[in-house]
Amino acid sequence: MGEPVKIGMIGCGKVSIQYTTTLRTLPGLVLHAVADLDPARAQATAAETGARAMAVDDLIDACDLVLNLTVPAAHTEVALRAIAAGKDVYGEKPLAATLAEAATVVEAARAVKLGCAPDTVLGTGFQTARHHLDAGLIGRPAAAVATMITSGPEPWHPDPDFYYVPGGGPLLDMGPYYVTALVTLLGPVVSAIGASSRTRQERVIGSGYRAGERIPVTTDTHVTGVLTHASGALSTLIMSFDGATSRAPNIEVHGDLGTLVVPDPNRFDGDALVHRVGGAWETLPVAAGYRDTGRGIGVYDLVTAPRPRASGELALHVLDVMESLLRSAVTGQAETVRSTCDRPDPVPLL
Repeated sequence: MGEPVKIGMIGCGKVSIQYTTTLRTLPGLVLHAVADLDPARAQATAAETGARAMAVDDLIDACDLVLNLTVPAAHTEVALRAIAAGKDVYGEKPLAATLAEAATVVEAARAVKLGCAPDTVLGTGFQTARHHLDAGLIGRPAAAVATMITSGPEPWHPDPDFYYVPGGGPLLDMGPYYVTALVTLLGPVVSAIGASSRTRQERVIGSGYRAGERIPVTTDTHVTGVLTHASGALSTLIMSFDGATSRAPNIEVHGDLGTLVVPDPNRFDGDALVHRVGGAWETLPVAAGYRDTGRGIGVYDLVTAPRPRASGELALHVLDVMESLLRSAVTGQAETVRSTCDRPDPVPLL
């Protein structure tokens, strides 16, 4: 790739540690500069990584690619500032706080590369499952079921308020991992129908300096629905902060020749399993994906792949699917998903 691509990371919060750990291992990329609303936090990250702490505008000028790890409400502003300067951008999920803002970012990025998390679907766990699906192991996919049930983040998160206001909830928080996985497996979604509920009007913070404090719940905390893919496959989605856990697979795909269990889409590894008609459960050999990696491999893929897989186009479509599902939960009617995207290219074993 010639000279290393200079990465400028804006946002030095908790997730940034995972990114900097991965970036150290990737050839052709260098973390050149960091910035944060808290200058002390930026200085600390700079000292740990060898990067320079800079003001945001100086960072954008000095770097080739902006890694946008700000809070979701700032994603659009930061992305547009970087794009206006002609820089490539890779951001944490979601691409923007709303679909309208995300569309503005994608439109503005026509002349630069735009990528967005999650990039977990690029790891060996998910890509092995996709490889065997594409090879016809379970025949024609007819349906998928994706399940995420927890008690919510307040037992461990010291400041969980944003999970329980509009723009939060289990779908917008964890849904990007699951919907990205479903679109990557089965292709784009054309319509969504959903329902939602909440069991409590307040939650109690269980740890940290606010332990015992009660916070209001102003958004639904259980969302379920059915997505119709352009391929004709149907995906059932269950996202909930109103249970304890589930023994259901995170994602399973059913075809006329068998059932495929896909590893946790919040992880890069894990076993893919298959149960063929008339057979028994088998663990599938690793066959595809980036090996031994973590959050940030999407940056490398954005820079090196002919068609970036964790693309802005995909992130826009995933956000559209989720917003359509939430609208349907209010209207009681099926909602058309107006955006689309190409199914991302598979990742060979790398």
